[in-house]
Amino acid sequence: MATPETGTQHHDHDHDDHDHDHHGHGAHGHSDHGHSHAVPDSLRAFAIGAGLNFGFVIVEVIFGLYAGSLALLADAGHNLSDVLGLLLAWGAAWLSRRAPTRLRTYGYGRSSILAALANAMILLLGTGGIILEAISRLSQPEPVETGIVMVVALVGVAVNMGTALMFMAGRKGDLNVRGAFIHMVADGAISLGVVAAAGVIALTGWLWLDPLVSLVIAVAIIAGTWGLLRDSVNLAMDKVPTGIDPERVEAFLATRPGVSEVHDLHIWGLSTTSVALSAHLVRPGAALDDDFLSETCAELRARFGIAHPVLQIEQGRMACALAPRDMV
Repeated sequence: MATPETGTQHHDHDHDDHDHDHHGHGAHGHSDHGHSHAVPDSLRAFAIGAGLNFGFVIVEVIFGLYAGSLALLADAGHNLSDVLGLLLAWGAAWLSRRAPTRLRTYGYGRSSILAALANAMILLLGTGGIILEAISRLSQPEPVETGIVMVVALVGVAVNMGTALMFMAGRKGDLNVRGAFIHMVADGAISLGVVAAAGVIALTGWLWLDPLVSLVIAVAIIAGTWGLLRDSVNLAMDKVPTGIDPERVEAFLATRPGVSEVHDLHIWGLSTTSVALSAHLVRPGAALDDDFLSETCAELRARFGIAHPVLQIEQGRMACALAPRDMV
C-alpha cells in the first residue's frame, strides 16, 4: 500500500506487478497543510507568551517569599510549568514546519503531539508539591502581606489574559494552541481567586484561607489539564482525531462512483493539526481515474478536514488480505 507521502495507488490483484500512479497533493491542489497559515502567528504567540510568563514567575517568587503567601508561590509554580509547556509547544511548532526527509518521511509533525503530552504531564506532576505544602500549612497558617499579594495577583490576571488573547484565534485547530489558551485563561481565573482570598484575609484575618486557595489552584490545574492529557494520549496512540466520525467517512467513500466496498480504513493525526487517511476502495472493472481520485481527496478535505488521504484502488478480482476489519 502507498504511504501518505505517495498520494494514491492503483492496485490490480490479477498482476504480480502493481501499476502505481502516484498523485502528489500538489497535483490536485492539496499541497498546503491545514495548519500552515497559522504557524507564524502561533510561533510569535508562544515566544511572547513564554517571555511574559517567565518574567511574571520571577516577580511572583520574589513577592511571594516577601509576603509569605503560599498561594502566590503556588501560582508561580503553576506559571513556571506553563512557561515550560509553552517552550515545548513553541519548539514543536517550529519543528513541525521542517520538511520531511528520506528517513523521517512524515517530517516532525508528531513533535507537537509529544509536546502537548509533556505539557499535560508537567502540569499534573507540578500539583503534587502544591498539595503537600498546602495541607501542611492548613494546620499551621502563616501571616500574609495581603496588599502585596493582591497587587501581584492583579498583574498576573493582566499577563495571563493578555497571553490567552494571542492564542484565541488558533485554539480550535491545534491541540498545542488549545492547551496554551486553556492554561492562560485558567491562570487568569486562579490569579483572580488569589486576589479575592487576600482581600478576605485582610478583612477577616483568616490565614487558613491562603493554603486553602492553594488547594483550589491544584484542583483547577488537574481539572483543566485532564482533557489535554486525554487528547494528547489519544493522538499519540493513533486514535481517530476528535471531531471526525469514521463511520461517516467510510459511508462517504462507499458512495463514491463505482465503489462497491471500502476496507482497511485508517484515520490518524500526523500532528496536532494535520489528519491523514488510508483506505482500500474496490471499484470492479474501473480503470484508473485521475478525476475520481482528485475529487475524492478534495471532498475528504472539505468535509472532514483530512488533508493527507491515501487511496488504494482495487478491481476486486482477488480477495484483499487486509479486507477483514481485524487486520491492520
